Amino acid sequence: MCSFEAARQRRGFWLRTLHQWHWISSAVCLVGMLLFAVTGITLNHAAKIEGSPSVENRQVELPAALLPQLDAHSEGDAPLPQPLARWLRDELDAPVGGRDAEWSEDEVYLSMPGPGRDAWLAIDKAAGAVEYERTDRGWISYLNDLHKGRNSGPAWGWFIDVFAIACIVFTLTGLFLLQMHARQRPTTWPWVGLGLVVPVLLALLFIH
Repeated sequence: MCSFEAARQRRGFWLRTLHQWHWISSAVCLVGMLLFAVTGITLNHAAKIEGSPSVENRQVELPAALLPQLDAHSEGDAPLPQPLARWLRDELDAPVGGRDAEWSEDEVYLSMPGPGRDAWLAIDKAAGAVEYERTDRGWISYLNDLHKGRNSGPAWGWFIDVFAIACIVFTLTGLFLLQMHARQRPTTWPWVGLGLVVPVLLALLFIH
């Protein structure tokens, strides 16, 4: 009788623990899972729902006071000087940030890709002429790029890692809960097996 009671208490402890970790991990990854599920569909049908890109091209002249900033580097990769970067951000709304620009003898070129967009900026070092072009591909492309982590920055990369860990915890605790309730639910393992067999068969039969 004592061993039965001890086993019942152990089962109760693990059920409470697994349920706690299961709901916490589900809360952490709820919004991310919804985002990745929806963008999984949009990525799978990207050719059918792709929007028309919007292209903006602007040309401006640097103020004379900023022209000496173009002599900061001769060749190689280096960020733009802060006064120059601030002026470009204010004048063109260009996401310069701390990105490295490509410095050559005649030109400074800066590539500024981001989720759902591409942008570049070129500065003629002799004349101070600036050309800026930005291509926006819409919200669906933006969300698709977040799904892939494309040009999304290190903070978003860390979020994806944390989200993935939360999904692993959510899945494994769910598996253990299934195992603990399987006696009362005889169709548990057939459904789990189906979830394994279907993608394996699709991969073997239809992916070449």
